[in-house]
Amino acid sequence: MPVDSYRYLPRSFREGFEAFPIQETEPVRANLAVPITDAKIALMTSSGLYLENQEPFDTDTELENPLWGDPTYREIPRDTKQQEISAAHLHLNTRDYYVDFNVALPLDRFAELESEKYFGSLADINYSFMGYQQAGTPDWRSNQGPELIGKLKEQGVHALILAPA
Repeated sequence: MPVDSYRYLPRSFREGFEAFPIQETEPVRANLAVPITDAKIALMTSSGLYLENQEPFDTDTELENPLWGDPTYREIPRDTKQQEISAAHLHLNTRDYYVDFNVALPLDRFAELESEKYFGSLADINYSFMGYQQAGTPDWRSNQGPELIGKLKEQGVHALILAPA
């Protein structure tokens, strides 16, 4: 079944976005400093998930400037329950996240893998951001990214797995 990646864009933007060339790059990889059975793993999603008690991602500014995306991130605890989750993303259909947020941030699935000893432990805090970051990328590189790396180090995380939306 073909996927229409531009389905949720305003029609007036579609032609311009379809014209962007596809950028194919090699994935970033690094060897673990510890065996996987000892590794602490954090998850990160680009789905725009946030907790009901957190500030939503800023979609209003993006509506005014479609090349901007909210560059901030949200902390999502490992024990988050379905009823605590909300989502804000203008480029995705977030409906399924309200049924089972694990399709975007598989905390429950990784907790199961942890209990089966596939890896050491799941981080207490995991992360979510709003994926569309074309004009927000400089802020990610200079502010959000370094801050997030500091938080991962504070938790003793060995690996961060991105669950792209």
